[in-house]
Amino acid sequence: MPDHAEETVVIVGAGIGGLSAALVLACAGLRVVVVETSDAPGGKLRQVKMSGRTFDAGPTVLTMKWVFDDLLSRCDTSLGDELDLARADVVARHYWQGGECLDLFSDRAESRRAIADFAGMREAEGFSRFADDSARIYQLLERSFIDATRPNPLSLSSRIGLHRPASLLALKPFSSLWAALGGYFNDVRLRQLFARYATYCGSSPVLSPATLMLVAHVEQAGVWIVNGGMHALALCLMRIASDLGVVFHFGESVARIERDASGRAVTGVITDRQRHLAAHHVIYNGDVAALPQLTGGMGKPRTPPERSLSALVACGALAPQGVPLRHHTVFFADDYEQEFNAIFRHQRRPADPTVYVCAQDRSADGRHDPRVDNGPERLYFLMNMPADGDRRRYDEREVEQCLTSMERRLARNGLQIDLDPAKLSTTAPDQFNRLYPATGGALYGMASHGWMASFQRPTANTPLKGLYLAGGSVHPGPGVPMAALSGKIAAECLLADRVSHGRSRPVAITGGMPTRSAIAAASPSRSSPS
Repeated sequence: MPDHAEETVVIVGAGIGGLSAALVLACAGLRVVVVETSDAPGGKLRQVKMSGRTFDAGPTVLTMKWVFDDLLSRCDTSLGDELDLARADVVARHYWQGGECLDLFSDRAESRRAIADFAGMREAEGFSRFADDSARIYQLLERSFIDATRPNPLSLSSRIGLHRPASLLALKPFSSLWAALGGYFNDVRLRQLFARYATYCGSSPVLSPATLMLVAHVEQAGVWIVNGGMHALALCLMRIASDLGVVFHFGESVARIERDASGRAVTGVITDRQRHLAAHHVIYNGDVAALPQLTGGMGKPRTPPERSLSALVACGALAPQGVPLRHHTVFFADDYEQEFNAIFRHQRRPADPTVYVCAQDRSADGRHDPRVDNGPERLYFLMNMPADGDRRRYDEREVEQCLTSMERRLARNGLQIDLDPAKLSTTAPDQFNRLYPATGGALYGMASHGWMASFQRPTANTPLKGLYLAGGSVHPGPGVPMAALSGKIAAECLLADRVSHGRSRPVAITGGMPTRSAIAAASPSRSSPS
């Protein structure tokens, strides 16, 4: 083992969780090596190319900007200093059969006004109550659960206060999101709109807890559009990490996590190039479903958890006609419950899917990038699918059937567009399963069904000494900011364990914590070999 191997951390995966952990650990003075299978950082923040143009083909929404500002404050910077960001005044546009349309705004009063015009004053008053309760749920959970290291029902109750039963009941843990929304809205269209928040966790609104109402508050606190696309966020974090001395190995996979003779502690990793990277700590930033393949079976659950949603994603440069788009636009199916019953109960694609469209060349309010005003624009289409990609092959015929069902729904809601497979880059559940092994193409880890689901996600710590977990399949859950928080939590658990085991050796840089500029100035070479 090389000198100071105990000070080296290997991070498996350069997703947002891995990048976040790398930044925290590099700022703490540890040597960090990141091994990534693909040729670029980002994990699910991936890109595809079609017709000579580049598309974001993963998450398209950035919220909870404070998570990244807090992370980057350790490096003497902020997200706004590093990226060109625009706050979206229009959170999303929504269409139903016949072109019925409703915009949601970051300004709560504007959303209330729009809902009153769309569905009447009674529904607008229901929205005000809903917004109040969603804010209350978020405020109760932000520090007690979302940013907690090892939450469980008892610790959550303790942090909120056992003497505050009204606060605990305000979380609505035993109601489904779909049922709870009925207490605010009589108009089924509004129930559909706000039930969609369950899909942010890859789950069914009929089976998910009403606690997911908190997403409404998260969106009202700010939805951001990144100039250059969401992949630019991953490139930004990698660039800062590289400045701090983090080394990246791209196009290389970890084949095995090595253990010592006792089998109880990690000693490093072996890559598919038969490279041995010695380390006292390993952070695994991948879906936990694939972890047993790297550890000789350790961590394999007795009963596999219910998988979250997969998707069919299609990207292409096209010319839509009909109803106007915003940056984020949702075209709702007629029967939301039936859509999710098809996916989760019957394990089949929905015949009539809700379709999400991201117009990547448009601003939040729908203004075109002047460079594409009169030509095809970059469009991203998504329909929810079952995570059966390890059991089922989606051939050309089945992909075409999915595209046809999306095209039909878009037309019913007022958008005419030709989803020609020859003009699209498509990714189906079987392809997602190849990108993220052992998942079946599930994009959000386990489904968040039932009040205990959130507590059943793995936490950062594992029984194997020196091995930690990060990413959207572990606590606090899926989504770009949540993945970043998971990486921060994993890194902080690692640092705390080093202190408790007497291994902490702070870097000797005058003025306290090592900063990006200080480490950059002191490092003779910060290259990232492949």
